[in-house]
Amino acid sequence: MPTSPSSLSQWSRAGLGLLSALLIATSAVAAPKVLKKVPPEFPSAATKKGVTSGSVKAQLQIGPDGKVTDVVILEAAPPKLFDKAVIEALMDWRFEGNGEKQTHELKLVFNSED
Repeated sequence: MPTSPSSLSQWSRAGLGLLSALLIATSAVAAPKVLKKVPPEFPSAATKKGVTSGSVKAQLQIGPDGKVTDVVILEAAPPKLFDKAVIEALMDWRFEGNGEKQTHELKLVFNSED
């Protein structure tokens, strides 16, 4: 068990190294291959409110055949404004099926072209 400040620092660095390795290992899982992308519409409600940009992080449930079976909004800025457009668009996306259910997260960024 480390007792001196320098040995505590060494243990902290070792812990950070392990954490980094775990993060790299978990991100090494290949994302499913997209076969069909449907861009979300920029909501008219956002335009009416003067919002010109935003982002949504969503989690997709993908069936064994590559069809999206569910979409869950994880984060949104501004909240709720783009959710419906994202869900409707992502439900039409298609991925290469691998015979197993998959979960995938992605972030969509909105910018008004007006």
